[in-house]
Amino acid sequence: MVRILHTADWHLGHTLAGYSREAEHRAALDALVAVAAREAVDAIVVAGDVFDALNPSAEAQTLFFDTLARLRAVRPHAAIVVVAGNHDPAGRLEAPGGLYRLADVTVVGTIARRAEGPDLARHLVPVRDAHGAVGAHVLAVPFPRVADLPPLDGAIAGSPVVAGVRALYGDLIARAKAAIGESPLVVTGHLHVSGALESEGAERRILVGGEHAVPPDVFPPQATYVALGHLHRPQAVGRETIRYAGSLFPLSKTESGYDHGVTLVEIAGGDVVSRHVPLPRPVPCLRIPARGAIPANAVEAALAGLGLAEDLPPAARPFVWLSVSVDGPAVGLHAEIGELAERFPVRLAGLALERPAASGAVAEPEALAVRLAERAPAEVFREAYSARHGAAPTPAHEEAFAALLATAYDSDEEEA
Repeated sequence: MVRILHTADWHLGHTLAGYSREAEHRAALDALVAVAAREAVDAIVVAGDVFDALNPSAEAQTLFFDTLARLRAVRPHAAIVVVAGNHDPAGRLEAPGGLYRLADVTVVGTIARRAEGPDLARHLVPVRDAHGAVGAHVLAVPFPRVADLPPLDGAIAGSPVVAGVRALYGDLIARAKAAIGESPLVVTGHLHVSGALESEGAERRILVGGEHAVPPDVFPPQATYVALGHLHRPQAVGRETIRYAGSLFPLSKTESGYDHGVTLVEIAGGDVVSRHVPLPRPVPCLRIPARGAIPANAVEAALAGLGLAEDLPPAARPFVWLSVSVDGPAVGLHAEIGELAERFPVRLAGLALERPAASGAVAEPEALAVRLAERAPAEVFREAYSARHGAAPTPAHEEAFAALLATAYDSDEEEA
């Protein structure tokens, strides 16, 4: 029996509303290293998106290399396998190849090929137990870029990109099984598998060639376990042995309610058991209110009700997303609430202004198109203001617009 720690979507270098997440990453990776040691894992698989950007900072790269060194220190015999995701600079990730080999770490950014096909020596990694016996193999497959897909012969039914991904995995898995026989095979992937739940506004809709997702059956049954990255919610898709580990902690408002962590996989022959291992959340990520919206005059009391210590260090302050209900002009409200939040030990990650839906409203018939030149400027201003703020402009706003309009006309006359 071998144990594999499956993790993904670290997004080192990530910022939220301009705030660094480095302290959170350090805390989360401390917890991850502790899990690897406590659970006595025989392999650590990182399924892509190590970094948040294609040009990661020196601090983000340092944290990555330090974490690899710590994992090697706590699990000297374990296989450590990292593949590139869509956020990662694939070539740069692979560049320190000589140093990786010294540390016995496998990092794969692109599909390595020879004249006869994929180079299994770069992609296939044995997983040994504490006694040195091989209990499984990892097939390291990164985010599939267009250049990684094999050429397709003949007519293709459906999407050629999905067909290309299917052919890529089919070829790699067939070659791997021919090489390892009955040994269990753990396959990595960094892509969107249809049927999985995505995080609205958090993950890019990616595959390649404009395609969004592949069906779960691109992974044939010969894959004992599929370690996925890209989607940030921990979940299985298609079958229990195809899983997303999820991100280490919330990277967006949508993810604030997820149970973040890593996946521990135990493989004994053909039997596979996986379980989610939660990681402590480095700082709270709060939605106020949990559902719906509160009036602007209730924001101060809601923030005070959190009961936070005034001397809380900046990096330990919770992230807060506020939803505020408004039913009139909201000019300046963002700035007012931003200034109010600065009086409390929180980090305002987002502010949404929500207006009540009009009850019993009847849809108006679609108006005929009218040339802008045929509209009175004041009329256009009133419609734009009402659409933006949900209320008619006040006399003061009307006067301000008229003054601006007069200034514009004066400038035109001077130029003429």
